[in-house]
Amino acid sequence: MPQDAGSSPNAIPWPPLIYMNAMVLAWMLERVGPWAWLDQGLATLPRSFGAVFFTLGLALDLWSIATLRRHKTTVMPHAGASALVTTGPYRFSRNPIYLGNTLALVGLAMMLRWGWLLLLVPVTLTAVSWLAISREEEHLAKRFGAQWREYQEKVRRWV
Repeated sequence: MPQDAGSSPNAIPWPPLIYMNAMVLAWMLERVGPWAWLDQGLATLPRSFGAVFFTLGLALDLWSIATLRRHKTTVMPHAGASALVTTGPYRFSRNPIYLGNTLALVGLAMMLRWGWLLLLVPVTLTAVSWLAISREEEHLAKRFGAQWREYQEKVRRWV
């Protein structure tokens, strides 16, 4: 856990590193030994199906970032929040940026037809939940107290 979760959730910006590592690892695994049956299954889907997921994920990311900036708080996952944002996409998900990143990752797997990337999605979600979300939620609870707890009761972590 971070030294003082009230001031900053993490010292390292874990989520971008986790998503990027999933892509690099999937690329390496596809080069070494493609997951033939899954890659072939993905090949039955039109690439445009993956493009839709990717575009929805990117759009959700951009909407979420714009909402945070409108409230003049950080988008950096290792910086302390200056405001509890509960509007825009934050009305539906406590973590819309991570949800958007995940949709984009699934879309990328479908477009590239990389079965390994699709199989790494649950691992990625587990790592983001453990290394980032739990720490960010502790930070927000210390920083915003009852206001955070009320928001947490109303809005689910992912969707």
